[in-house]
Amino acid sequence: MNYIELLGRAVADIRIAVSFSTILPAGPAKPVNDGEVARASWALPVAGLVVGLAGAIIYAIAHRVGLPAEAAAVLALVVTIFVTGALHEDGLADTLDGLGGGRSREQKLEIMRDSRIGTYGACALIVSITLRWTALATIAEPAAVAAALLIAHAAARATLPVFMWLIPPARPDGLSAGAGQPLPQSAIIALGVGFLCLAIGFGPGKAITGLILLSVVALVWGFIATRQIGGQTGDILGALEQAGEIVVLLMAAALV
Repeated sequence: MNYIELLGRAVADIRIAVSFSTILPAGPAKPVNDGEVARASWALPVAGLVVGLAGAIIYAIAHRVGLPAEAAAVLALVVTIFVTGALHEDGLADTLDGLGGGRSREQKLEIMRDSRIGTYGACALIVSITLRWTALATIAEPAAVAAALLIAHAAARATLPVFMWLIPPARPDGLSAGAGQPLPQSAIIALGVGFLCLAIGFGPGKAITGLILLSVVALVWGFIATRQIGGQTGDILGALEQAGEIVVLLMAAALV
């Protein structure tokens, strides 16, 4: 495969990742076949950069017109949630409802399929949004907020292909099973892109700390998911993205 073909494949993968992760009309003209999402999973951090950029632009505009950091942070979060179609927030809520409200494995999976939100899910969303909003409002300065959003959305999604590679789907159908299992090289590239973003934003030393924190979150989450439902689902992946996003934003706020 020559360089032009490699570039074409990379662009196609990025379009698949952006289309898979957001509501933006970035998908390829041809329908995505089985396994293509898994192959393109290395580009999920790139899709995260797109989401983070949308939030950063809105924050900068809000700051420019004189809104306080607290209000600008709310608007930035609203935009990132809108751009993703609340995909990860929905996964977080469904996961906490299922794991918290179900007794058996089957009941947990059934609750996670239910589109209605319960008490556990509502509480999880309140905590997630509050922590992210507080972190952004604490950072306040537009350039620093932009960096934090870009890094958080990219790094949080960098853990997903590794998670999908290591932990099998909990059921044969659903979003995660349909996406397929990423190849090791896709997972490694995604992790490398995420670490690069952390290193650019925080420096190499802090980037290692961030990677360790994200790895611990993923390991703990993987243990819980495997023990309770026998593997991962699309909702589990959404909840993992939310946890990673929170970790990186809190880390950015602590470094202000």
